[in-house]
Amino acid sequence: MRALLWHEMRRVGKGALLGLSAWAKSRLPQPVDTTGVNALMAHAQPQGRRFCPPYVRLFLRDQRGAVLVEATIMMTIVFIFVLGSIDFLFAFYQWNAAAKAVQIGARIAAVSDPVAVGLNGLSRSVVSVNLPPGAGMPAFEVTCKGATSSCTCVGLCTGLGDYNAQAMNTIVFGRGSRSCSDATNFYNAGMCDVFSRITPANVVITYAQTGLGYAGRPGGPVPTITIAIRDLPFQFFFLGGRLGFDQKKMPELATSITAEDMSSSAPL
Repeated sequence: MRALLWHEMRRVGKGALLGLSAWAKSRLPQPVDTTGVNALMAHAQPQGRRFCPPYVRLFLRDQRGAVLVEATIMMTIVFIFVLGSIDFLFAFYQWNAAAKAVQIGARIAAVSDPVAVGLNGLSRSVVSVNLPPGAGMPAFEVTCKGATSSCTCVGLCTGLGDYNAQAMNTIVFGRGSRSCSDATNFYNAGMCDVFSRITPANVVITYAQTGLGYAGRPGGPVPTITIAIRDLPFQFFFLGGRLGFDQKKMPELATSITAEDMSSSAPL
């Protein structure tokens, strides 16, 4: 009886140990079958990467110096914007200075010898039997171009002569001057003293009869004088030769004024 009891106890204890061992194995992490996952990843990966050398992969993944590249690109854009802004501001300055120079030229032309020789005696030259003294001045328009050194007249142009280069120089360079930036006072200043790149070749002067004055007037006719500058290019320091801005010209600038005593010897 004792032997049978001992045998039964051994059998129960062995079963308990086997059960405990199976439970412990079930709590341990089990190996995962990754055969299918590896095959899927190998299929999705580009074939070329499997043969990419390690140093190439390291170079492609290396981000050192990226900030320097970004800063270089941004600084280039900033420099173009800043230097372009300076150029455009200088262009506006040139436009404004040229407009002021045209005003100065118109004022000088109103009280100086006309560029068209004989124009200041036209009011006396037109007097005739059909046009007695005191009658209204007939219509005329005289255009003088410094680029061609010539004057053309439309209408009654009795007694008009050639182009007067000295009169044009007086308007452009100032009274008693043949160069720019040598005026000692405002009265002697010319167009190029205000904007030095203006030359006689850029100036066009038009004398047009607009109803003032009369035939036989001692001081000559009283036309409306219009001075314009043409073909004057802008000057760009940074954008000129790079973007073709060196060929950009100013729009025509013109100013009109009524003539007074068109004579350089008139009293001040």
